[in-house]
Amino acid sequence: MIPFTKLHGIGNDYIYINAIKHSVKNPKKLAIAMSNRNFGVGSDGLILILPSDKADFTMRMFNADGSEAEMCGNGIRGFAKYVYDHNLTKKTTIAIETLAGIKQVRCTLKNGKVHTVTVDMGEPILLRDKIPMIGNPGTVIEEDLHVDGVKFSITAVSMGNPHVVIYVEDVKNFPVEKYGPMIENHELFPKRTNVEFVQIVTGKEVIQRTWERGSGETLACGTGASAVTVAGVLTEKTDRRLKVHLKGGNLAIEWNNKDNHVYLAGPAEEVFEGVWP
Repeated sequence: MIPFTKLHGIGNDYIYINAIKHSVKNPKKLAIAMSNRNFGVGSDGLILILPSDKADFTMRMFNADGSEAEMCGNGIRGFAKYVYDHNLTKKTTIAIETLAGIKQVRCTLKNGKVHTVTVDMGEPILLRDKIPMIGNPGTVIEEDLHVDGVKFSITAVSMGNPHVVIYVEDVKNFPVEKYGPMIENHELFPKRTNVEFVQIVTGKEVIQRTWERGSGETLACGTGASAVTVAGVLTEKTDRRLKVHLKGGNLAIEWNNKDNHVYLAGPAEEVFEGVWP
């Protein structure tokens, strides 16, 4: 029997397990079973809370298909809320080790519980081979990508995990479910990629839909919103401070020009607790 807690960051929902206390032998298999929305708990993935000898905690995150991801902007906010609200720490500034490096998060409290979390997402990775993406060395800014007879203009950014940003005129009616998986699994991306379809409202505001690698379309994606902010600056379409509207809610993102770090701020909410047999 494994106790779990479900949390979400503007609709991007994850199942959290205190793996410091409860051993998880096969997290990939467990992620697939628990994430199933018909036969399991239902989520975009599974997140394990583990000890760290480099930071306060380690976060391991598994997508709904069992694949392990490097980082998750919404997931790490839920992680911070879990460890504080469940008395694993009383720090409001927490260092969390991920496959994308150590991330610093700052919690804002309301009635003694974590209400919102600001995440230092670190510096964006812009070089093609580091994203990773096959092709000539350099950056990928408004580069043509042909998929199923359609030409897309793509900008590629890694926020510890790979993202492709594509601007469209009407994102609400765009066939994300058709082109998302085609681009995710395109041969140019050896580790697959997340895909952001973005409609510009103003220079300070965009609407985003995300096809997440390993999970399909999700209600929100924090690393994706961060990548969209970076891509907007690189393509000179939007400002360094951006309000990103996602299906599940809004995120505030800044690409700071002093330290080159991306900062993400948004809520985290607990949904329920349970026990997995």
